[in-house]
Amino acid sequence: MVKETTFYDVLGVKPGCAQEDLKKAYRKLALKYHPDKNPNEGERFKQISQAYEVLSNPEKKRIYDQGGEQALKEGGMSGGGFSSPMDIFDMFFGGGFGGGRGGRRRERKGQDVIHQLSVSLEELYKGTVRKLALQKNVICDKCEGIGGKKGSVEQCPTCRGSGMQVQIQQLAPGMIQQLQSMCSDCKGQGERINPRDRCKHCNGRKTVRDRKILEVHVDKGMVDGQKIVFTGEGDQEPELEPGDIVILLDEKEHEVFKRTGNDLIMRMQLELVEALCGFQKVIRTLDDRDLVVTCIPGEVTKHGDVKCVLNEGMPVYKDPFTRGRLIIQFVVNFPKIIDPVMIPALEQCLPPREEVMIPDGAEECMLTDLDPEQESRRRNTRQVYEEDEGGPSRVQCATH
Repeated sequence: MVKETTFYDVLGVKPGCAQEDLKKAYRKLALKYHPDKNPNEGERFKQISQAYEVLSNPEKKRIYDQGGEQALKEGGMSGGGFSSPMDIFDMFFGGGFGGGRGGRRRERKGQDVIHQLSVSLEELYKGTVRKLALQKNVICDKCEGIGGKKGSVEQCPTCRGSGMQVQIQQLAPGMIQQLQSMCSDCKGQGERINPRDRCKHCNGRKTVRDRKILEVHVDKGMVDGQKIVFTGEGDQEPELEPGDIVILLDEKEHEVFKRTGNDLIMRMQLELVEALCGFQKVIRTLDDRDLVVTCIPGEVTKHGDVKCVLNEGMPVYKDPFTRGRLIIQFVVNFPKIIDPVMIPALEQCLPPREEVMIPDGAEECMLTDLDPEQESRRRNTRQVYEEDEGGPSRVQCATH
């Protein structure tokens, strides 16, 4: 015996009606009174959505049939417990309505598959096509995604098709706690197939694994972390639009060049004679060309100097005829020792050294090699040790 029928009356159905009749009634009324179609019927649309949410949920429907709307309120299922009417509409129809809330209808979509593709700097410079073999789920063509023989799919009797199991615990008079978990019998599907009727090809899973070969076009100038999207090539699932396969580019480290934006940076080693007397060097580019850079005699290149070659950096994505700069940082290799016999001749070639007056009584000391990196590590180790030991002791005196 149903205590009250307000929600049934809102939808125009009788108590005890089938879920299919409930869906048909909601579909018809929700489309008719949607605010985008009838802006003045917002309250009516809200009542329709609330009624459908209660009557389509087996546990909420049971509580409503036994005690009416008041029982729902006492069970913590009223007010903020109800979903947004628009969310219910989007979930039921899979998207917006007409052109008002998002234009065309959006279909429910499966998850995207993300795959990382390792590429060299040469491939990003010249562009390339890579073939990628992937495994993905596709709809079983033997059962057409049903999972078994036609008509073999039945509503799960445990959860009554909701995919969820709800337990009600009475904590105190008028206070009820609702615990919800995924149905263990149907694994949240809301339906089940008799083992005798299951599809032998997919074993009732509705999908099978398939091998897919993708041709990934890596365009000139693409960057590390850039995404290449294959729309609709993801895993297939019944009643869902397939997701996308997303290829995520992972740039491998290059032994000569380092990329920053559209520029390429490299270090060029120079001997001291080259730094002082000029040089010619050959640079092999990422597209296998040879560039010659020249410093004429008389120009001195200092250690750490930076120069650039215009339009020899990375191609600009979607504008490959425009390139960044090739930036060269010079590293001068100084000799560790010089034959003392050569010193007078060398001094004749170089600018004269500054005369230094040594004061009487000055103390002579020795220079010792110091590795800055090793010194930094030593300081960091000492700091960590002091933090582990609680640091220097600090005592405060308090006067009373």
